[in-house]
Amino acid sequence: MPATTVERTKEAATLATPREKAPLPPRLRAVDVRVSGTQGEILKGITLEARHGEILSIIGPAGAGKTTFLRALNRMNDLDPDLCVSGQVFLDGWPVYDAAVDVALLRRKVGMVFSVPVPLPMTIFRNMAFGPSLEGANSARTMERVEAALRAAYLWDEVQDRLEEPARNLSGGQQQRLCLARALVLQPDVLLLDEPCSGLDPISTAKIEEALQRLKKDLAVILVTNNVKQASRASDRTAFFLFGEMIELQPTESLFTTPQDKRTADYISGRFG
Repeated sequence: MPATTVERTKEAATLATPREKAPLPPRLRAVDVRVSGTQGEILKGITLEARHGEILSIIGPAGAGKTTFLRALNRMNDLDPDLCVSGQVFLDGWPVYDAAVDVALLRRKVGMVFSVPVPLPMTIFRNMAFGPSLEGANSARTMERVEAALRAAYLWDEVQDRLEEPARNLSGGQQQRLCLARALVLQPDVLLLDEPCSGLDPISTAKIEEALQRLKKDLAVILVTNNVKQASRASDRTAFFLFGEMIELQPTESLFTTPQDKRTADYISGRFG
C-alpha cells in the first residue's frame, strides 16, 4: 500500500534527525588501582575514567586517597619507595605501568598542578620555556607556545611586559596560573589538578575555573577539590572518595541533588569532613 502523508512525514523526520555521536573513548582509564604504604592500604581498588571534553571532580575528606590517586595516574607515586601500586592505568589505551613507558614523557602528557604554586627560581619566561627547550623547540616556536599557554591560563595580559622578571615577583594567584600555564605549554592530553585553588582569593579562583572550562574542550581534566561548591559549579562528573574507596560517581548535578549513598549526602551537606 502507498505510504500515507503521516507516514511519509514521520519517515522524513527520522531521516532528517542527525545521528547521535558515539561517546569518545576515555582518555585516561584507571582499573582496580590499589596503593599500599607502611601504614596499610591507601587506595582500595579504584576504577575510574577521564573523558576528553569534561572536567571530572574528585571530592572527599582528608585521608580519602584523592591525592594518592592523582599521583598514581602519572606515576608520581614511583618517587616514594614506601608505596606499592597495583592495578593498571591506560592513557589512550596504552598501559602507563608498562616497563617500556618513558615516565618523563608520560608526565608531559599527563600534566599536574599542585595545591601550592612552586615557580622555578628564574624569570617568568624561563619558567615557561624550560619544558619546550628540553624538547628541542626552536625560539620562535617556543615563544608561540609560551604565549598560547599564558593566554589559556588567563595570565598573558598581566605578564606580557614582565616576562624577564623573576617569577616569584608574581602574586600567589598569578603564580598558580603560571604553574597551570607551565603544564599547558607541554601540550598535555590530560590535566591533573590537586586543590589548585586552596590558597587563592575568589577572583583568582574564578579565573582558574574559567580557564578550565575552556581547556576541557581540548583535553581531559581531573580536579581534586575539598570545596564541594567548586566541584558543583566547575565539573561535569563528580566522584566521592572515602577511606580509599570510591563511594559514588555520578554526573555532578545528579550527585549533588540526588546522591545514591547516605555517606555522600552526609559529606556534601557538611555533616562530616
